[in-house]
Amino acid sequence: MGISIVTGANRGIGLELATQLKARGATVVAVCRRSSPALDALGVRVEADADITEPAAWAHLAERFAADDIDLLIHNAGMLVGDALDDVEPEDVRAQFELNAVAPLFLTKALMPRLRAGAKVVLITSRMGSIGDNGSGSYYGYRMSKAALNAAGVSLARDLAPRGIAVAMLHPGSVRTEMTGGHGAIEADESARGLLQRIDELRLETTGRFLHQNGEELPW
Repeated sequence: MGISIVTGANRGIGLELATQLKARGATVVAVCRRSSPALDALGVRVEADADITEPAAWAHLAERFAADDIDLLIHNAGMLVGDALDDVEPEDVRAQFELNAVAPLFLTKALMPRLRAGAKVVLITSRMGSIGDNGSGSYYGYRMSKAALNAAGVSLARDLAPRGIAVAMLHPGSVRTEMTGGHGAIEADESARGLLQRIDELRLETTGRFLHQNGEELPW
């Protein structure tokens, strides 16, 4: 059995995904910049000190996983900066692009030799990246970066399909986490259960879809 990698696994949705995957019997590897007491207590392999916005980290992780077969790669690490037109800052937009959109693409590329046929790549995106579903505006960096992530995910789905690898873009729902300041409609454990159900259902025949964790297909 291969490994299941979760980025941003030290807290929130990432920690819940790691927890529930481990409970299923998966061999989980948590990738994060800094571990946490909850992650340390989980008893999974932790690859800490990984700033996945840095090219050196992509190469380092490729080396760390050189002897592993990867069954599941979940790109969960992300950031949200609330902004509006009168206070949006270029450095915040760039930071969100680097972590939310650029890092998943290049980390997938770096780990591609270890993704075996039948593996799955999952991008934890957001409904806020939907252009057709934007009814409230603002959140410029977050919306733009998640729309870019969705675009990358569709290209990855096309390019990885000949290798037998399926890709999904999944919206976790409105989740109460530290990133959202505790605001949201559901808890991280409920979100993770829905996300894993969507991952279980993912096949090459359904690669490249943009789905809510509850199964709803979302507009681009």
